[in-house]
Amino acid sequence: MTWLITGGAGYIGAHVVRAMTEAGERAVVYDDLSTGIAERVPAEVPLVRGSILDADRLARALAEHEVTGVVHLAAKKQVGESVDSPLRYYQENVEGLRILLEAVVSAEVPSFLFSSSAAVYGMPDVDLVTEETPCLPLSPYGETKLAGEWLVRAVRRATGLATASLRYFNVAGAATPELADTGVSNLIPMVFERLTEGAAPRIFGDDYPTPDGTCVRDYIHVVDLAEAHVTVARALQSSPGTDLTLNIGRGEGVSVREMIDRINAVTGYDRPPTVTPRRPGDPARVVAAADRITTELGWHAKHDVQDMITSAWEGWVRMHPEAARS
Repeated sequence: MTWLITGGAGYIGAHVVRAMTEAGERAVVYDDLSTGIAERVPAEVPLVRGSILDADRLARALAEHEVTGVVHLAAKKQVGESVDSPLRYYQENVEGLRILLEAVVSAEVPSFLFSSSAAVYGMPDVDLVTEETPCLPLSPYGETKLAGEWLVRAVRRATGLATASLRYFNVAGAATPELADTGVSNLIPMVFERLTEGAAPRIFGDDYPTPDGTCVRDYIHVVDLAEAHVTVARALQSSPGTDLTLNIGRGEGVSVREMIDRINAVTGYDRPPTVTPRRPGDPARVVAAADRITTELGWHAKHDVQDMITSAWEGWVRMHPEAARS
């Protein structure tokens, strides 16, 4: 198999590329490098620079590299930004997916793995979110991911394409410091940035219906997430026509306040957080029931929250040496 990994120069994408190649799979990266970093891509892995909206470029990449499977990670992913820029999010995340699927079907590529999100669930009133929990997204970002799942499933029914939609919960950590998240849109790097600047970490709302009033999330180590992609990709390869929808999480909820306390402990800082108004589109609690992928495919998460924070901090200090505590 040769897997085209869209967004493969990004934070998650680079880890997927690493896991694929370590598992003996051939990978090709397709990335416009708007947020991806070319240096994350191993020298032996071809890097095709192109937009997901460029149908001709996609078609050439699929043909030239004899691609037999696609892992589609390229997308816009910030909830707050999607509220402000819904047209951009629908163009990149839905129209881009449509263009890619059209190229995949034309090239007769048999397997397609779609990067979805727990954002499709919105604010479910359940302790653990299963794959059957109704999807009621709260943001344009979540809407685009749910629409993407519908489109992927419709194409599977029409063509027999083997497909999977992986609903990621909150991704954190790093395999190596070089592959750490360079953005600050997720909680852990957001807290790192504030600590480095000498500022108090921020909590966006402490009046949610949760034990300490702050949002509760399920965190998954990016290495575990990447290995889940390998497991699912191989399942698609071995079972033509497969249709999978799977949560990728740990089934353990951690509140924002708890996470900040743990980050302070790992980093050596001791800065109490400050509370600011809620952000639009943030649900109170989203924690995965992640047993389906274990039962059906044998995958399970191996890393805990401590591993996530410690590995992410090592990457942050590499990029920001001034952050290290003596």
